[in-house]
Amino acid sequence: MRASLRRNRGGVDFWPGFVDALSTMLIVILFLVLVFVLAQFFLVQAIAGRDAALDRLKGELAQLADTLALQKVADAELKEQVGQLGAEHDRAERLQTELGSLTAKHAQDEKAIAQRDIRLSELLALRELAQGELSHEKELSTTAQRQVELLNLQIAELRKQLSDIQAALDIQVSKNKEANAQIADLGQRLNAALASKVEELARYRSEFFGRLRQVLGNRQDIQIVGDRFVFQSEVLFDPGSAVLGQRGRDQIKTLANTLKELTPKIPADLKWILRVDGHTDQLPIHNAQFASNWELSTARAIAVVKFLVAQGIAPEHLTAAGFGEFQPLVAGSDDASRKRNRRIELKLTDR
Repeated sequence: MRASLRRNRGGVDFWPGFVDALSTMLIVILFLVLVFVLAQFFLVQAIAGRDAALDRLKGELAQLADTLALQKVADAELKEQVGQLGAEHDRAERLQTELGSLTAKHAQDEKAIAQRDIRLSELLALRELAQGELSHEKELSTTAQRQVELLNLQIAELRKQLSDIQAALDIQVSKNKEANAQIADLGQRLNAALASKVEELARYRSEFFGRLRQVLGNRQDIQIVGDRFVFQSEVLFDPGSAVLGQRGRDQIKTLANTLKELTPKIPADLKWILRVDGHTDQLPIHNAQFASNWELSTARAIAVVKFLVAQGIAPEHLTAAGFGEFQPLVAGSDDASRKRNRRIELKLTDR
């Protein structure tokens, strides 16, 4: 037996390890129980919080339902107000249409149109003011009714003004007819006076040309074409020159003497001039003095005018013009045609 005890003492002792493992297991179980208890506690708290949140949500939903009901009532009232405002707007548009039809009849009078526009602007401003007030009222207020009455009074006043303007326009049209009749009578009298002056000038022109014809005689190089006295350029100027030759001076001096004898007989109120026109043939000219036939013809006309002034003819009764080769008497490029086209024309006419 002792030997047996000694064997047991000398062997492995498992009991302490078992106790330790059991203790550890017990601690783990206690820890798990503690965790479960804590989790159960927090879960209970969470469930309690969720119930409270659900209660709050139910309360908010109830408030929202009440607000929605109130909003529906407000929407119904707003729709009623909108309908009333639409009716008032249609009425205002009818008033505006009536005003437009009235003012369109008097569009020709600028002053009336300006006054109409001012009145329409005022009416539109009043209408907008009334609409702004009506947008905040459930029914048409007493103030809006007074404004509508004021608009009606203003429309009646505007109609009266338009009627007065129409009457004034009728009076003005009558006056214009009388003025037009007077203007027509003055025009007839003026035309008669002008015709008399033209006839008087034609008489002096005929006398002037008649005397020139007597003085100059029947010459081949001096002709009368219509109401113009025509000098061939060869009589007055050398070829390509704008200086009056001696023979030309004699001819123009004779013309000046005849014109000076006739001038005192012409009335002072008869505005007349002797127009001197220079013409060339179609052959171009190129020299140091003249770059074109236009300049040559103008220089020749001016030379004749200056000589007439030197002979005592008043400058205010003289004028010079150059036509170059652009106003020929005859068509053709032969020597005879070119000779006829090279000329100085004199015409007694009115200013």
